[in-house]
Amino acid sequence: MSRWHGRSHLATHESTGGEFGLYKVELAARSAGAKTHFHKAMPESFYVLSGELELFTGEKWVTGRVGDFLYVPVGGLHAFKNVTAEPMSMLMLFSPGAPREEYFERAAEMSRRGSEELKEFRVRHDSYFEEDFGPEAV
Repeated sequence: MSRWHGRSHLATHESTGGEFGLYKVELAARSAGAKTHFHKAMPESFYVLSGELELFTGEKWVTGRVGDFLYVPVGGLHAFKNVTAEPMSMLMLFSPGAPREEYFERAAEMSRRGSEELKEFRVRHDSYFEEDFGPEAV
């Protein structure tokens, strides 16, 4: 389970008319972040504000440091985590701006409910996790 310190909805799906969503995310030290997944309809970008972010690109892990911009194209397999002893913060950008607010607000709750309900929740929010479908599906 990831230990997300907090999320700030800076520019939501609603406030941008669906053009983009911008969120500030803080990950605790040694936080799992998000496991391997992809999105069918939106790219995801990360801008590191403080600390370090480890991003899996589908082939290898890369380290994002303060000021780094990391981009994952539509359909790009990715995961992220904080492996350091310090918290980190980043901006996450989704474009177009899918309504990610419910996803961020309810992901931890849905994780506790069970695999089938969690899988349906993730798919409804364009998040296809390897653990839900197996490596052959991604």
